[in-house]
Amino acid sequence: MARTTRKARQQLIVDVLEDAFADLMTADPRAFRGKFRKMAADPFAFYRGSACLFYADMTKAADTWADERAGAVWIHGDLHAENFGTYMDSDGRLVFDVNDFDEAYIGHFSWDLRRFVASLALLGWQKALPEEAIRRLVGTYLRAYLAQVNHYLESEDDDDFALHLGNTDGPVHDILVAARLSSRVALLDGITRIEGGVRAFRDDVSVRRLGKAERRKVDEAFASYLDSIPESKRFDRELFYDVRDVVGKSGFGIGSAGLPAYNVLVEGYNQSLDNDVILSMKQANVPAVSRFVDSGEVERYFDHEGHRTVVSQRALQVHTDPLLGYTSLDGVGYVVAEVSPYEADLDWSSFTEPDEMNAVVKALGAATAKVHCASDEDSEQDLVTFQTEEAIATVLEGRRKEFVADLTDFAVAYADTVKADHALFVDAFREGRIGGVSAT
Repeated sequence: MARTTRKARQQLIVDVLEDAFADLMTADPRAFRGKFRKMAADPFAFYRGSACLFYADMTKAADTWADERAGAVWIHGDLHAENFGTYMDSDGRLVFDVNDFDEAYIGHFSWDLRRFVASLALLGWQKALPEEAIRRLVGTYLRAYLAQVNHYLESEDDDDFALHLGNTDGPVHDILVAARLSSRVALLDGITRIEGGVRAFRDDVSVRRLGKAERRKVDEAFASYLDSIPESKRFDRELFYDVRDVVGKSGFGIGSAGLPAYNVLVEGYNQSLDNDVILSMKQANVPAVSRFVDSGEVERYFDHEGHRTVVSQRALQVHTDPLLGYTSLDGVGYVVAEVSPYEADLDWSSFTEPDEMNAVVKALGAATAKVHCASDEDSEQDLVTFQTEEAIATVLEGRRKEFVADLTDFAVAYADTVKADHALFVDAFREGRIGGVSAT
């Protein structure tokens, strides 16, 4: 880029990050110093932490793959290559799927795909794969996505697809097996101690004890959360949700820096200490895409960002954590979910060859189509009142090869943009130009 263009781009990066995170940076500059240092590590880490910049770019660009319906579906909002992993669904089955729904919103279905394929191109570049190998991987992902959309067009049931122990192989199967070997007891023993015949949280640098006034507010918020759990997923209140201990919690990943959070220890499935359950109560953030689109109708639909996050996840994931719910504290929305021993993230460092990656991205393409196509008129919300698979098929009719070619070119080109942006970000951070959060 020319010098003036580089300067303008760097200023855009600074402006977008400040607009997205100003309040949180002011409240906890130390947390954002940590976030920015993680983002400075490499272009992929920068990309993970800068969804707001991605949508600043996408919402200014023409999208030939969006019409009135295909441009207004439930999207994940931050669909990059590391936002996939395992969870235990409400039917008790281990599933490999998309995770982390903090950025979910209404938008163009193609935005999710663009965000993913650019992340895949960045991963491929960091693994020193030739450009042609990267293009083949992107094509595999997109064609798997389209094949699964076709499946939903022909199926009566949008809820019939899942990646689980019985239908996977390779790295995806391996991560499911690893998750199955995890145990609730091991998780509890690592985070809690037994004192006076009951469990309580261990004290460490990531937790803080609450004063009486703050504890009272958290208890009231927790009581309100219980009403947000669907009746069909609610356990017996006389036992399961009995609170044993509460602590303030910090030390989250790149996306959650600076967000207030609590861990709540509850009695669990029975009075055995091995079956206690840990819940996370974390402040919900404003989704990145909402900052750049006309969001009035969507905003009016929700009470707060916690409500929006949970409704979005229930729409996109279908068989969600039965403990998933929302509440508010001091007028701010919070998301409540189990800290589960059965959650394991996809680790891309464990495989480097294109053929290994090909099997994985094929599974991820199908999983992406599932979250899109399960999140329409058949889900428990009425913001999207049409079948997403039909909307996607209509906008792509007769142009599927063109679509794959377009997004493949985009993946390679935008990955190059991110690499350049990363260097500009690092310079701006080192110079203390982002929200006053100095690198020192």
